Amino acid sequence: MFASLFAVLAPVFVVAGIGYGWARKGLDYPTGFIARVVMTIGTPSLVLSTLSRTELQPEAFASMAMACLLCTLGMALAGWLVCRVTGRHWRVLMPAFMFPNTGNMGLPISLYAFGEHGLALAVAFFLTLSIVQFTLGMAISGTAASFKALLRNPIVISLAGAMPIIFLDFELPRWLANTVNLLGGMTIPLMLLTLGVSLASIRLRQVGSGLLLGGLRIGLGAALGWAVGMALGWAVGMALGLDDLARAVLVVQSAMPVAVFNYLMAIRANREPEQVANLVMCSTLLSFAWLPVVLAWWM
Repeated sequence: MFASLFAVLAPVFVVAGIGYGWARKGLDYPTGFIARVVMTIGTPSLVLSTLSRTELQPEAFASMAMACLLCTLGMALAGWLVCRVTGRHWRVLMPAFMFPNTGNMGLPISLYAFGEHGLALAVAFFLTLSIVQFTLGMAISGTAASFKALLRNPIVISLAGAMPIIFLDFELPRWLANTVNLLGGMTIPLMLLTLGVSLASIRLRQVGSGLLLGGLRIGLGAALGWAVGMALGWAVGMALGLDDLARAVLVVQSAMPVAVFNYLMAIRANREPEQVANLVMCSTLLSFAWLPVVLAWWM
């Protein structure tokens, strides 16, 4: 079991560690350029290549999307309650609870832990969460984008391109399948490198509160993912229809640490970015210890 866990987590931590060490040495890393390449080219290609290679049933995609929405709404409620108890501003804490790092960490871990089919399910979760983040999430943080800008968002475009593949059993032409497979292959390594570089720019402050709130975000996310996958599935019969693999992916994705994107939005809205950065760093550090437990349970 230890060897299996090490094989899953080692690539993620090693590549992110390379990015962290690269930034700490002061070497040049064009974060803005690479993030734009990943967002506009790499991620849409990864979505299309993954879903075209994997036979993901429409019911499975819809079930994972529904489960993601339920988890996101549940975490929004949890974040609001924590704000009421701690006296923190809801625009600061709620997005951090709602939007975990399902891209930079969630996708590679799902791939190495659960294979191509697990990655496809994780992509369904990631796409759904991204749409919520670029609409409701930006409105909560005070940086709402226009509807026209949303339609131009590469994640939305990739979702539109994925629909015929999933629901109409459309096959990409071989030249296009090879192209998006090649471009999509750069996405996960660049995501992990950028995650490491981003963490290197964050300085820990108020470690105690950061660890407490970060631990709450991870623990509640895992518990809610399990509840949605199990308890709610029983309550509504086959409406969710999640099998064991889908439940495992759901729990892992829901238990991810706070996404770096929340820090960028806090900077843009000028809403206590240091506090959000603290949550990102502390929850990511906690995930290094927590993820082996989650993966050991499901693997």
